[in-house]
Amino acid sequence: MLAAALTSFTTFFATIGPIEAAVLFATLTPQMAEAERRRIAVRATLIAAVILFSSTLAGGPLLRQLGVSIPALQTAGGIILLMIGLDMVFARPTSAFKLTPSEGVEAQRKDDVAVFPLATPLLAGPGAMSAGILLAANAHGDAVALSMTLVALTTVMALTFVLLLVAHDLSRFIGVTAQRVLMRVFGILLAAIAVQALFNGIGASGLIASRA
Repeated sequence: MLAAALTSFTTFFATIGPIEAAVLFATLTPQMAEAERRRIAVRATLIAAVILFSSTLAGGPLLRQLGVSIPALQTAGGIILLMIGLDMVFARPTSAFKLTPSEGVEAQRKDDVAVFPLATPLLAGPGAMSAGILLAANAHGDAVALSMTLVALTTVMALTFVLLLVAHDLSRFIGVTAQRVLMRVFGILLAAIAVQALFNGIGASGLIASRA
């Protein structure tokens, strides 16, 4: 169970990106009062948490109703997470799971950044939602394993909230270089988890006959 919890935590931390979110939050709210920043942090975290918990708990059953098998879900989720991991490792400026340039420009003009871009797509983006669905599917109906996934998600969201509260201090302290190093480390871990999900999905699909 500890291994499952660590895998879930690493996956959620990499796809949600609390440190990146905190740095962006600091750049979007430079002139706001502390009380206003706290209000935005609370709202963004709650909205993102609702989205991620809903996708984690209901995403798998919904896909099964649509005729999508668990191996197919594992394979698709693995591909998405692998793309995210590679983006993180190579620190690509235009990442498929973060803000596009046009979204970034629009975000600068928003009066309330809690819903967009913080809650979605930054925190509860396609990668994080796919990760939740995939991790829940890997639990295979085991209540304990699923609870570990939910605990990991809760922990990451709590950490995200704390980092948003101290975003301005964190941005000055950590610097761009340290942020990039952390991003690459978690990108490598996420890529390994994604490849394992691909192996599990392809192996369980029966497309490749196992060798004795």
